[in-house]
Amino acid sequence: MNAIKKHISVRFDISVKDLKLEELARKDIWEYPLEALREAVINALIHRDYLDTAPIRIKIYEDKITIWNLGKLMPPLTVEMLKQEHSGYHRNRFITAVFYYAGLIEKCVSGTIRIIQLCKEQGLPEPEFMETPIGIGAFPITFNKDIYTEEQLRKLELNERQIKAEMYVNGKGKITNKEYREISNLKERFATIVLNNLVNKGILVKYGTTGRGTYYAVAKTQKPHKTRSKDADKDNNVD
Repeated sequence: MNAIKKHISVRFDISVKDLKLEELARKDIWEYPLEALREAVINALIHRDYLDTAPIRIKIYEDKITIWNLGKLMPPLTVEMLKQEHSGYHRNRFITAVFYYAGLIEKCVSGTIRIIQLCKEQGLPEPEFMETPIGIGAFPITFNKDIYTEEQLRKLELNERQIKAEMYVNGKGKITNKEYREISNLKERFATIVLNNLVNKGILVKYGTTGRGTYYAVAKTQKPHKTRSKDADKDNNVD
């Protein structure tokens, strides 16, 4: 965990309860919830297949972290079952018991559910659980930093103009109509249509009404949805 923390960012939330210095409180907010990463590391240790000597791999990218370990899911477990209450199936029962009695895991089968919950509480997308069936198999968990990755946006059937706007917001935190016109070469009217369409889909939220102070940011608390409207049709026909 110390090695991971060296390669991810943290910001500080300082709340002042009183004018007295001792009443100052600081909260560290990491790019990813540390407890979720910790659970994933522990899962890799207690569930991997030790018949193979390849190491557990932790890969840290600019926009995601992947924790990868050898071994298929124990039957009859599936990836979808990991997202809900399920019975425990352990490859390494004694290792799991040691971690449990040491207080490092709360319940033997609650780790993946807790990982999902912690990410959602921080406004991050649900982690991606995968299973690679080749050979003895592998089980990577991917934590995405942004609420919307380019792949997720394509699954929502967004067009290239909409994806360009959202990816800009992911990098800069917000976007104005002027900024979007500069990166898309659209006129103001069409730029407004694209941005408002993303608002209608629940992906962006608009701050302000008109004027220089108006901007758009990610609507992390809203659930994205597909819409069909006059604005959507216009957006699809912008050259």
